[in-house]
Amino acid sequence: MLLLIIDLLGTFAFALSGGLVAVRKQLDLFGVSVLALTTGMGGGFLRDVLIDATPPAALTNWRYLAVAILAGLLTFAFHPTLGRMERAINLLDAAGLALFCVTGTIKAMDYGLGPVPSALMGMVTGIGGGMIRDLLAGRVPIVFRGDLYAFPALAGASIVAVLNYADQPVWLAAALGGSLCLVWRVVALHRNWQAPMPTGSSSV
Repeated sequence: MLLLIIDLLGTFAFALSGGLVAVRKQLDLFGVSVLALTTGMGGGFLRDVLIDATPPAALTNWRYLAVAILAGLLTFAFHPTLGRMERAINLLDAAGLALFCVTGTIKAMDYGLGPVPSALMGMVTGIGGGMIRDLLAGRVPIVFRGDLYAFPALAGASIVAVLNYADQPVWLAAALGGSLCLVWRVVALHRNWQAPMPTGSSSV
């Protein structure tokens, strides 16, 4: 139940960010709903397919769909207010990233994966929905444009995987791994830290 609650909170946070992107792309209600759904549930969907946890939880548990649709409708109706709360939305997005990297890693380990592939699945859970959102919105995914997004997710997921593999309490692994991801992401946003990029430029 704890993991389900964490997963639903992450779904809501990500779905809000997806809805805002859709509004800024001037999409209609259906478009806003689709981007909210894919952002909120895409990462978990990819994880479940990759670890053979089928059918994916997003399709078997009505709560995921309800939470994502609610976030999309709220964004559609109150986007001027939400748009002015950009910093709060970014914090919610960072929280969603931290929550998903935790639940993604733990679920992968529950399905028999080792620490390394489980950490990768935690990262995929965190960044997958945003990547699908950006592709549908016609832009290069944010994780490829220097934004420190994937690295914090992978670091947090790695902590969860190591502690879980060492038979430490789930709450401890979740707290430490999620906190590392959240703090790194928030500090990166505040200080405008960027992932390493190629020096200079060249045309292919």
